[in-house]
Amino acid sequence: MAGQPGLYSNVNTTKMLEQSQKSLIRYGGSFLPLIITKAEGVFVYTSTGQKILDWTSGQMSTLLGHGNPEIVKTIHDHALQLDHLLSGMLSPPVIELAEKLTSLLPEGLDKAMFLNTGAESNEAAIKMAKFYTGKWEIVALGGSWHGMTGAAHASTYQSGRRGYGPFIPGNLVLPTPNAYRSKFRNPDGSYDWESELNYGWDLVDQASAGSLAAVILEPILSSGGMLVLPPGYLQSMKENCRKRGMLLIVDEAQTAIGRSGSMFAFEHDGATPDILTLSKTLGNGLPLAAVVTSTEIEKTCNENGFIFYTTHANDPLPAAVGLKVLDIVVRDGLVERSRKLGLKLQDGLKTLKNKYACIGDVRGRGLMAGIEIIGDPKTKQPALELGNALASRMYELGLSANLATVAAFAGVFRIAPPITVTEDELSLGLGIMEEAFKSVPGTLNTTTQNGVGITKL
Repeated sequence: MAGQPGLYSNVNTTKMLEQSQKSLIRYGGSFLPLIITKAEGVFVYTSTGQKILDWTSGQMSTLLGHGNPEIVKTIHDHALQLDHLLSGMLSPPVIELAEKLTSLLPEGLDKAMFLNTGAESNEAAIKMAKFYTGKWEIVALGGSWHGMTGAAHASTYQSGRRGYGPFIPGNLVLPTPNAYRSKFRNPDGSYDWESELNYGWDLVDQASAGSLAAVILEPILSSGGMLVLPPGYLQSMKENCRKRGMLLIVDEAQTAIGRSGSMFAFEHDGATPDILTLSKTLGNGLPLAAVVTSTEIEKTCNENGFIFYTTHANDPLPAAVGLKVLDIVVRDGLVERSRKLGLKLQDGLKTLKNKYACIGDVRGRGLMAGIEIIGDPKTKQPALELGNALASRMYELGLSANLATVAAFAGVFRIAPPITVTEDELSLGLGIMEEAFKSVPGTLNTTTQNGVGITKL
């Protein structure tokens, strides 16, 4: 693709930005003042010629990078010969993707269906859990983001809950598992997630109407600030579900297919969910999502008339792309590559943390990482203005690293480059980040004088 003329090589940037203000609905804040005219590999290019390193894989989706030649060929071939069908019709890529996907999963995740978005897959999973259990209450984590449709939105607590009237009844929340900010501490100061989780379940049990159907959670709460579930947390959650006759739904929209350093993030805790949902990474930027569950749950639901019939269920073209994504990840050993490069990324970010006291915490796993920006190392006071200034400077220098702002704590840079990123490209991104921290006022540069750490503005 390099050297080929772009699709949009003669864009009037000013005019197009004006047209966007006139014609587009804003669906979450303001648009960036950029027009992207090309995306290739781990870079996107603006209409003014700027080259930007894409450390968010688009919307955390292009797992194999933009314009991957094998993905492009798959799209082309299926657009010509097998694109969209009646939802009740079967096609080879759908059956082959289901077979391939379930072969990579443990027993108990045996059957799959394919949809478009993460919200849609979570909607189907929640509906399936309610239908199977005959109950209607859904428990989620504070800081969660499961989508913007009915049941998925009702289980989303990160933001966007005000102004829309009542949500679907029966939604309950557990505390956000935030090791950096939680008030639950062991005597040695370490995070006491077990007491926090038990306290949360006590409140849920008090509030419940006696119809607890399922828990839905993310192994790494990305929109919540790249919060990694503590070791043992998922196993404990599964046991809490078992005691209450609930199902466990794990939402791996961003973490699956190697992103978190394993094929599926739930594998880190060895706790197999009752229902697994996938989206973003499975389609490499195309609208493809999956719901995977056990033979028993699927059989019971089907026999009793479960329905989730949508226009693009089991479409062949995106299914073919998902199959190609899995083939490439397995063939090229990209899961292990993600794990190793993730260690390099964490080392680089922790080096920055040691230099700049405005970095309160570095966290993540595999090629998913978060950097929390604070104004005071002692109080952990949020520094959203500083975070915004850093994000703007990074864009100027040629790096896109999404700043997630959460009311409960400071802004967090969410980093998730394609797992095909090279070591040189990782080093380039880390270098740009350091230059941004150097050049933006108020980053609290930490120096050492006579062996004593001194913080200065």
